Amino acid sequence: MQTLAQIAIYIINTLGTLYISLVLVRFLAQLVRADYYNPVSKALVKYTNPLLVPLRKIIPGFMGIDLAAIVLAILLQTALLQSILLIAGLGLFNPLTLVIWALIALLKLLAGIYFWGVIVMMIASWVAQGSRNPALGLLQQILEPVMAPFRKILPPLGMLDLSPILFFMVLNIIRVYVLPALAAAAGMIPGLGFF
Repeated sequence: MQTLAQIAIYIINTLGTLYISLVLVRFLAQLVRADYYNPVSKALVKYTNPLLVPLRKIIPGFMGIDLAAIVLAILLQTALLQSILLIAGLGLFNPLTLVIWALIALLKLLAGIYFWGVIVMMIASWVAQGSRNPALGLLQQILEPVMAPFRKILPPLGMLDLSPILFFMVLNIIRVYVLPALAAAAGMIPGLGFF
């Protein structure tokens, strides 16, 4: 692959993944009923509304789940994958195949959001304990529903919370073994930056 094509894939993949991550974080924040008045929540709404609001007119929410955000993430990921494949000179792919690949890529991205979110919260608990940073507050609200079951299995020992270790074990099994197996089974092309 030519150097310019690799650079274009890198730029498109980075910017596309960043925006899709914003959509997923907004979806998670709405799912856990995070504080809407948090400045970070407002920024998420501001950046994702241009594409999400028109889609909401077609796709309503269901039982508190923002289906429009899920559909938007799938559509954006599918478009991102097809763009990468076109730049790599592989042409157009079957839309159903692309949607399956997009779902797997979104699961990988979601696992990455949780992975890095827990790392940030662990570091913040050491460095900025009791901080009222709005980003940390939003992150705490998003992570708490996922971390709570692990805290029931492995409760904190005084000031020491070992539940993130158990969470990382489960998450790494998903990230390292399950998702690559799904990607291989779905025929995803390795080396193009989307898995």
